[in-house]
Amino acid sequence: MKKIAKQSILTTLSSYLGVLIGYFNVLWLLPYALQPEEIGIFRTIQDMGLLFVPFAQLGVGNGITRFYPKVKENQFSFFTFSIILSLIGFIIVLILFFIFKELIIQAFAQNSPEIIDFLAVVLLITLFSVLNTILDSFCRSFLKVAVPAFFREVILRLLSAVLVLTYLVRWIEFNSLMWGLALIYLIALLGMIGYMWKIKLFKLNFDFQAFPQGFLSDFMRFNLITLLGTTGAMLIMKIDSLMVTAMIGLDANAIYTIAFSIAVVIEMPRRAISQVVMPVVSDHFESNRLTEINQLYKQVAVHQLLICSFIFLAIWMNIDSLYHFVPNNAVYEAGKWVVLWIGLGKLTDVLFSINSEIIVFSKYYVFNITATVIMSIVVIVFNIILIPSFGIEGAAIASFIAMLLFNLIKYAYIKKRLNFDPFSMDILKTIGLIFGMAFIHYWTKDLLQPGLGSIILTLTLLIAVFAMGILVLKIATETRKRLFKKIKEVRS
Repeated sequence: MKKIAKQSILTTLSSYLGVLIGYFNVLWLLPYALQPEEIGIFRTIQDMGLLFVPFAQLGVGNGITRFYPKVKENQFSFFTFSIILSLIGFIIVLILFFIFKELIIQAFAQNSPEIIDFLAVVLLITLFSVLNTILDSFCRSFLKVAVPAFFREVILRLLSAVLVLTYLVRWIEFNSLMWGLALIYLIALLGMIGYMWKIKLFKLNFDFQAFPQGFLSDFMRFNLITLLGTTGAMLIMKIDSLMVTAMIGLDANAIYTIAFSIAVVIEMPRRAISQVVMPVVSDHFESNRLTEINQLYKQVAVHQLLICSFIFLAIWMNIDSLYHFVPNNAVYEAGKWVVLWIGLGKLTDVLFSINSEIIVFSKYYVFNITATVIMSIVVIVFNIILIPSFGIEGAAIASFIAMLLFNLIKYAYIKKRLNFDPFSMDILKTIGLIFGMAFIHYWTKDLLQPGLGSIILTLTLLIAVFAMGILVLKIATETRKRLFKKIKEVRS
């Protein structure tokens, strides 16, 4: 757990540095530099490109993490084979894209025809992102997640800011801005290659005969089975934005995108922990250490919920102040309730701990297909039903319902098959603390005017009450003991 904690902290630091840059980009720079419809194009093209990534990846990312312990002695042959496989996957996506190009055009032609001009950018983003995820997964097998997270969370956002600033000062036209999106993903990819080369993890070896008997067939089967799982999960995350663009328009997607970007920060610690936990879970399953996995399941649940619920409360208690600083806030504050619903959906993901990672790396990984296919259908159906009636809030509610059902299904399955359970008394105490803080906010929310002063006072109150609640309710006592012991060692 010590190594996990170290890498998680470094990854989380990168994530939150990225969040600060991302908040500057999304809450100030984009609304200041771009018109709402331009923001809609900018984000829709990225979302489309990233939506195709799991399809093109052919499930290889999770396959690397699961099968790496079996081929450590032939790691660079494994690395090379994985890259080749992902390139084949991209070619398949490319062919399918051109086959169904007319259908894609028709989906956006009525409400967002501007999207059609930049479909080539979508494919370039997909290609560079696919290769980046392979490099990321290989680094993760060595528990080297901090630097890849820095490229993913910080460098990409910095490059996006530079790109938009060049458009703001009119050094480039909007068409060049959109093509520049592909360029920044390429730069991030080249940076990852350089990092892996430096630490001697980037080496091509085409000796595929060295793999154990039956290894390649098992690897391919696992990848293809998890393909549906990973694509379904990505579909649940991205489909709402694309459906808002197709069904309402680019302006609506700009409002939705800014609201979504405010809320998505809630899950950053979960992402950081997941990156480090995945190879550990895979290794524990390989060694049949099921008790350790169940213990990790519970530990991660408590710590994730504490951190992420604090962030959720910090955002929601200051939501009016956050929108107060957004340029043209009269337009964008219509997404306020989107923040709440997406935030609750992210908390649902956090509450159920590492259930996805456990299923993927267990012998029951086939179930991931069932769960994600069901949830993909659910989120599309609910979007179709709710968006016409409730607009962008309907899309957010559909995402919340999908994430809640998705996690309930996975929890029930893990409980039945492995008898693992993430819930403990600390979870109930934390939920009670969240509701207590929400109650305090309800009665105090109208006392302050939106602005910097309100943010400072609200955060001070939240920190004080949250810290006192953790101490009084004795939540995560073992972690606090280790922390205080470490502080004493440093002071001495």
